[in-house]
Order: sequence, then C-alpha cells, then structure tokens
Amino acid sequence: MLLSILTLLALRLGETSAQTIHPLHEELRISEGDNITLSCNFSASYTSDILQWYRQFPRSSPEFLLYISQQGSTSSLPPRVSPAVNSTRVDLEISSTAVSDSALYYCALQPTVTETHQTLY
Repeated sequence: MLLSILTLLALRLGETSAQTIHPLHEELRISEGDNITLSCNFSASYTSDILQWYRQFPRSSPEFLLYISQQGSTSSLPPRVSPAVNSTRVDLEISSTAVSDSALYYCALQPTVTETHQTLY
C-alpha cells in the first residue's frame, strides 16, 4: 500500500535572521514497510540550538515528536523513530513505515536564551 508523508513545513522559532531551516523535500510517497529519512537543512548562530520534530495527522493539531541538540542529545524517542544531526542537516528516520505514519512532519529550530537581561523597575 502506498503511503504519503507530506514533509516538512519548516519552522523557525525565534526572530534571528541568521537562523534558518528548510526541508529537503516537500512530499515523499513510499510503500508500507519501507524505511524513510526526512531531512531539513539549517544554519544556526549558536551550538546550543535545539532542533525539533513535530507531526500532524489529518484534522488534528501538531504534536511534539522529539528534539535533538546539535551535540546529539535527544528527548525520549517514539518507537521506530531515530534522529541524527550534523553541522547543517537534521534527519528523522522512520523504520518499517505503516499507513499510520502518514502525516505532515515539521522540523523547527529553537535557540536557547544566552543573553543576560536586566531587571526593570
């Protein structure tokens, strides 16, 4: 059976123009049981930036899937899902795909706050 993975509306959380993220493919069509790798290219200002993946099923809100830091640390992982990151790309691999994996997948870049802010009186 053919399943469609609509890929990767890339999001950028934060307002710094030096940080960008965008998908390598807009849509992928695969067969059930295949392994698939979804990828986003990114550029980031800080090595502490966190890359996130979300998925959205039809007629549902987006749901958080996982995060991965540029150093490779991750949140807990859903079954059959594994992330990878290098200096310019973040991948999400789904093994043994099922029809239930058909969804819209989002990649997002979230910088962590590194500045010191003054208290306002």
